[in-house]
Amino acid sequence: MPRRKAAVKREILPDPLYGSERLAKFINVVMRAGKKSIAEKIVYDALSEVTKRLHKNKGAVVSSKKQDDEGDAGTTGTGSHGKVKVAASKENLELLEKALHNIRPTVEVKSRRVGGATYQVPIEVNPERGLALAMRMLARSANARGEKTMVLRLAAEILDAIEGRGAAVKQRDDIHRMAKANQAFAHYRW
Repeated sequence: MPRRKAAVKREILPDPLYGSERLAKFINVVMRAGKKSIAEKIVYDALSEVTKRLHKNKGAVVSSKKQDDEGDAGTTGTGSHGKVKVAASKENLELLEKALHNIRPTVEVKSRRVGGATYQVPIEVNPERGLALAMRMLARSANARGEKTMVLRLAAEILDAIEGRGAAVKQRDDIHRMAKANQAFAHYRW
């Protein structure tokens, strides 16, 4: 907590492709050494990879049903290509939102010094801070993975987060577990 005045919140411009401020913040978290265009390419490619993998997994089951129902009706009509891109972009954003929602912590511990002893006091997390923590955990966990490129690492970590597994979700569970273990010191919260 600052002793003088609160830090001013800076305005962040929405990202150019989707027009989302949250995605722009996530791109900034992924960015290294000020190379924003590379970070944008990594995030956009990872999001398209996530939708591709999800459709491939669901498509094996769904495509056999569609072929039985539709026959040859789906082979004509290529005029709505632009609508597919818009729908895919909304789906990409929804998948990222779902992943961040699954990673976002609701409680955390903060150190409080009381009478010469330091206690880990559980406190509720502000939604904005929770989102920032989730973005950092997702980017850090993706960076620690073993896939060949950052695009593949980030896509795999987003998929794992959507399904409720992976390193970022484990990190969130560890934070919650620590807060629950130190619940006895909750009365030191102020």
